[in-house]
Amino acid sequence: MKLDLRALLAGECRTLRFRYPLDPPDGTDDPGSILYGVRFPSPMEASGEVVNSAGYMRLRLDLSLDFVAPCARCLADVSRTERFTLEKTVATPEMLDGLDENKIDEFAVVEDGFLDLDEPARSLLLSEFPSRVLCREDCRGLCPVCGKDLNEGPCSCERNETDPRLSPLAAVLERLRKEEKAKNEK
Repeated sequence: MKLDLRALLAGECRTLRFRYPLDPPDGTDDPGSILYGVRFPSPMEASGEVVNSAGYMRLRLDLSLDFVAPCARCLADVSRTERFTLEKTVATPEMLDGLDENKIDEFAVVEDGFLDLDEPARSLLLSEFPSRVLCREDCRGLCPVCGKDLNEGPCSCERNETDPRLSPLAAVLERLRKEEKAKNEK
């Protein structure tokens, strides 16, 4: 959505509020994307305002979205609602002349009296979306041998509970237990 800021720039009003639906970004089928496997049952909702305080304009963008994603441990579907907020100074291209290239991303740029809100909203989603989603904090995941969901109870397959990389530590632990037992028997 392109927000018309001409009235705000002309001083005819001090605040412009907005609210609109926004389609989620592509990338849910790209294994390299943070949104891989995420489903959005409804459009995201973008809302907020641009406030002009004596020529200093500030954008506040609130993003609300419902999503369904697989749990990172057990692959069960997790339904959540997330809310993210972005605040940026609004500037015209003339105001940014001579500014260091690395600082330009800190501004929302008005072009021909309009402010593009979709790009900052999608960037906000990609930067703030959780890198992994859990069905619950203590999710036990899946058995690495048979694939049973361990949240539903232990599996019956025969497997070595100890990760083979930890076997040297298991040997040290066993030795310490034997020493402690021998010490207690004296």
